[in-house]
Amino acid sequence: MKRWLALLLLMPAIAAAGSLKPLAAADVSALLAPPAHGERLIALWALDCAYCEPNLQALAQLQQAHPAAIELVTVATDDIANLDAIEKRLQAAGMAAFPARAYADATPERLNYLIDPDWGGETPRVLVIRSDGSRDGFSGELTAKQLQTLGPKP
Repeated sequence: MKRWLALLLLMPAIAAAGSLKPLAAADVSALLAPPAHGERLIALWALDCAYCEPNLQALAQLQQAHPAAIELVTVATDDIANLDAIEKRLQAAGMAAFPARAYADATPERLNYLIDPDWGGETPRVLVIRSDGSRDGFSGELTAKQLQTLGPKP
């Protein structure tokens, strides 16, 4: 009986296994590690950002066009305490299938700096990390030209 009760209590945790995960300072180095091949696009966004959803959707289309070359990870700069609102927004934007993180640190400015020392915290922000270790960052609404530079090179 106790085993069944324990299993029932674990069910919500098992169901949420692929959902939003916290991002703390200790997790940043793994997030920023160069991918084995291609590019990792880290899409930084916020709940109160007007341009974030179109950026996320454009990045999702780019990743789906080049699934072997591009890994897309979304990072909400909002506190993980806003879990329900963040997950609802990701779902509405069609982003639920992508790895997602949200800030889980008492000092979000510290996370901003650890992620990208040249970043002032504005959203949307896309950080591109290539397998050769090179990086680029783009702030604001992505243009068609910027999206072309994010894709794999011929």
